[in-house]
Amino acid sequence: MKIQRNFINNDLKVEKWEDIKEYLENLLNREIKSSEELIKWWEDRSETISFLEEDLAWRYIKMNCDTTDTKLADSFNFFVSEIEPKAAEYSDLLDKKLLESKFLSEIDNEKYFVAIRAIKRNIEIFRNENIPIFAEMQLKEQDYGNIAAKMTINYNGEEMTLQKAANFLKNTDRNIRKEVYELINERRLQDKEKLDNVLTELISLRQKIAKNADFDNFRDYKFSAMQRFDYNIDDCITFHNSIKEKVLPIVEKIHNSRKQKLGVDTLKPYDLEVDEELKAPLIPFKNTDELIEKSIKVFTRIRPKYGEFLSTMKKNSYLDLESRKGKAPGGFNYPLYESNIPFIFTNATGNLRDVETLMHEGGHAVHSFLSSNLELVDFKGLPSEVAELASMSMELISMSAWDEFFDNEEDLKRAKRHQLEGVLKVLPWIAIVDKFQHLLYLTPDHNSEEREKIWKETAAEFGSKIIDKQGYEKYFDSAWQRQLHIFEVPFYYIEYGIAQLGAIAVWRNYLNNKETALNNFENALKLGYSKPIPEIYKTAGIEFNFSAEYIGELMDFVEKQLV
Repeated sequence: MKIQRNFINNDLKVEKWEDIKEYLENLLNREIKSSEELIKWWEDRSETISFLEEDLAWRYIKMNCDTTDTKLADSFNFFVSEIEPKAAEYSDLLDKKLLESKFLSEIDNEKYFVAIRAIKRNIEIFRNENIPIFAEMQLKEQDYGNIAAKMTINYNGEEMTLQKAANFLKNTDRNIRKEVYELINERRLQDKEKLDNVLTELISLRQKIAKNADFDNFRDYKFSAMQRFDYNIDDCITFHNSIKEKVLPIVEKIHNSRKQKLGVDTLKPYDLEVDEELKAPLIPFKNTDELIEKSIKVFTRIRPKYGEFLSTMKKNSYLDLESRKGKAPGGFNYPLYESNIPFIFTNATGNLRDVETLMHEGGHAVHSFLSSNLELVDFKGLPSEVAELASMSMELISMSAWDEFFDNEEDLKRAKRHQLEGVLKVLPWIAIVDKFQHLLYLTPDHNSEEREKIWKETAAEFGSKIIDKQGYEKYFDSAWQRQLHIFEVPFYYIEYGIAQLGAIAVWRNYLNNKETALNNFENALKLGYSKPIPEIYKTAGIEFNFSAEYIGELMDFVEKQLV
């Protein structure tokens, strides 16, 4: 499974810059005398990138698994501050060496088009003076996880993470939900100013990066840096408007139905997670071992090899799923390009959301395995619009086997409805977060009060008129602080919305013809990023389309599945 090294020493460990420098010097100074030698050079470069990416990955993973261990943080920070900046300088020189090779025209065919397009873009926006700013920014971005990881509340004599506390929002006792909701949000408010300051510093650094690269603002720079070749800013605005027109009315119907079924005069924010018929919360598993075992069965039923993928991760201890104090919040699937086994990190506390999360991250893992045989790391570095298509499609496809978690039909029906309502409700939130970031970076000199005003106006545009926020306005005025992406991966969020639309289309195909839909889906994932995004979507048997008409068609389909 693990890729055999042909260039990097098998025993190499990066403890100082000189450990990797000799390999980069070799690549930089190597004479290339033919197209075959150019391809071999590219393969050696790919191996070097894979090695460095995995080294960084493990430092990041271990740091997130235990934010209290300063040695783990120091290890990550060393790589970010001492290795990455120097490697970035070489990366630019190697990009230029590749593009300047007289043999490139002999291999510049359809196979390498996407990779070469990306390298050209990297050269266009690279600036030496941005290297130390990137290092400073990456370190500052970790402040969010460090702050959030320390957020706990005390309830019923127990100290617990906010993720664990959120389980009480499913409690059928409204007084308990109200109390815990307020405890969670009051705890968040304690760090409001601290998180505000973090983002202010990040925006300043990001604006400097944009200016250095000759962009007016970080938004325009980031669109270029994220290599959004296949759609643009206007398409994002179309997405925002289409969501507002076609999705928001359905979400409001869901809220109104919930209000009526609960029999409450007003639908409060702490009424949104409890079962609308006041049934006890679903308990799909007792512990993380059971979550893993049941998930393997689900993936096996979709396709046996998908179950084998998860089993391989379990065998190699590449799953850290349990929520605990000192562990960073959130969840991710981290591809490991050398091991060829991805790592899944989540914060499971025993609820349905944990199942949905593992189906999502498991979809990423399947993608990593299916694309692991691609010969260059350039083909494996996925754009999020493709990566999230895999994960969100798996959330929906996997519902066909969720009886592994729920042994009676009523619970299964509740679980599926929750998933589908979540599919609909997340789209307006994605639109809010994306539009908010557009506005923030178009006015980078704003202060905290102006930022709050921008958020409130944006949230009001896409927010619910049925949910009664009276008395809780202060919680919503800073609700953007819950979104990790705004701090750590700016502008990486609309991809979830784009991919969600694609996932609905994949699932619709799956319900019509399982084998054909899965074959198309798998063929698309095997492409990695060797083709443009619209072509990958076409291979999956779906459209890459943000129009109100297309989104309306997909929303009609989902709404019919809700009954």
